[in-house]
Amino acid sequence: MRQAMHESWLTHTAPLPIEEVPERMTAAVIDAVGGTEQLHLAEVDTPRQVNSEFIVRVVAAGVNPLDVKTRAGRGVAAGIESYPAVLGMDFSGVVVRSPYEAHPLHPGTEVYGMVSFPRYSGSYAQYVSVPSLSLARKPVALSHVEAAGIPVAALTAWGMVVEVAKAHEGQRILIHAGSGGVGHFAVQFAAYFGAHVIATGSARNEGWLHELGAKEFVDYESQRFEDVLTEVDVVIDLVGNVHDDTGSRSLKVLRHGGLIVNAPTGSWPTFLDEVAEAGARGTTYKVAPDGNTLSTVSRLLESGDVRVFVDQVFDLSQASEAHAALETGHTRGKIVLHVADS
Repeated sequence: MRQAMHESWLTHTAPLPIEEVPERMTAAVIDAVGGTEQLHLAEVDTPRQVNSEFIVRVVAAGVNPLDVKTRAGRGVAAGIESYPAVLGMDFSGVVVRSPYEAHPLHPGTEVYGMVSFPRYSGSYAQYVSVPSLSLARKPVALSHVEAAGIPVAALTAWGMVVEVAKAHEGQRILIHAGSGGVGHFAVQFAAYFGAHVIATGSARNEGWLHELGAKEFVDYESQRFEDVLTEVDVVIDLVGNVHDDTGSRSLKVLRHGGLIVNAPTGSWPTFLDEVAEAGARGTTYKVAPDGNTLSTVSRLLESGDVRVFVDQVFDLSQASEAHAALETGHTRGKIVLHVADS
């Protein structure tokens, strides 16, 4: 038995073909914060592998609202230490360097995950360096484009709905912007755990949101949600006060002692004061890279209990157009950049 285990380990760690990693790579970068025109292709240094990090060849990269805010000078722009800066957090690709020979995610393994930009160079690039705890095996049933649309949005939704709100049967959860990247995962997670989901969105997305698990729908273009809703247990706020004071109005539909979870960075400066005044509970939320949680999400994706929707795909060279599309506020699900063939 011991001999068999020893031979298995040797087989597993047998030398694998090493894919060459170039010193320089192509990436979509910004030289300064500003409009979408700031995004352009450039040759930059390929990230180096340190300690337990992986080097992953990126096949596709997700585009997130935080990327757009950062490019414009908000978001996490203050954390950018030098330019040109490679934006992006979501990635799906192929391992080309593992931390050590016996690591189960060996070179050639398809993985997906989240880069902690700007602490790390971003994912709008041919290669990323990423800590071992920040990635997971890519679901076999999904393409790289689909997988790249998952990590940031799904981890944010999971954190807000499952970890903070503790979604459960009988709970009434209102989810704003239910058809967006985070929103469409939040609706599915809340429904999966048995909550009664109420989603806001535009009329064109009503049927789709019901398919995802929403029991009620409010068309924000024709209805004031505070006129038709009451005694909500939890509000998942993916808008804040950047549009029509959505955040402040949400406090009117919360039951006394209810919970509101706000995610968009800088979207509601007076959030905690207003929550306290309304007799509610509230917290902001910041997503963290978590490969273990992503593996749990992967199982839900593989089983078909949860699915990702990719609205538009742009080439890496069209990163500026991708940002412009996201800024319209009318995308369904995710926008993804195609970086390379797998």
